[in-house]
Amino acid sequence: MAHAAQYFSEARQIAERIDYETIERIAEGLADMRARNGRLFLLGVGGSAANCSHAVNDFRKLCGIEAYTPVDNVSELTARTNDEGWETVFAAWLKVSRANNQDAIFVFSVGGGDAEKNISVNLVRALDEAKRRGLKIYGVVGRQGGYTKQVGDAVVVVPTVNAAHVTPHTEAFHAVVWHCLVSHPKLQITGTKWETAVQAAKP
Repeated sequence: MAHAAQYFSEARQIAERIDYETIERIAEGLADMRARNGRLFLLGVGGSAANCSHAVNDFRKLCGIEAYTPVDNVSELTARTNDEGWETVFAAWLKVSRANNQDAIFVFSVGGGDAEKNISVNLVRALDEAKRRGLKIYGVVGRQGGYTKQVGDAVVVVPTVNAAHVTPHTEAFHAVVWHCLVSHPKLQITGTKWETAVQAAKP
């Protein structure tokens, strides 16, 4: 089988096997958070960090959710990394943001964080800080879900259908899941541009 055909076959299998019920629980949790004027903090590194920036835009613009990600402030992120160390950059950011039990964090990660293996320890420290402060924890992760799955309230684990493609599929399904959420009738309050334009053009 050619690579493209195999890759998209795997994507179809993931789409069929992903945990829809957990996605619905996240939608309900985010709707409740918005109703109590809570904030959403999105955390991720690498490609997942870029996904956080995109998702912040969508949650704010389409859902009216006050959302932020520390990776959008490169100056603060690099200053904290340089002066305090990489492991605590997200936890320290949550402290300065006065994150509290009205708020939630949303983790995008391939592995979910694993302190014992020294992988994405900054996510682990942030999750511990979030737990201490009483935040709800949501996420979309790959592999077995890591620490995010262990401590999270509602975490989608992207099914592994090919161990050689865990990272690309997980990061791709970050986007699939958050776009599902921002278009969810319990969350979306502003129409997307093209759909709205098409509707307006109909006679």
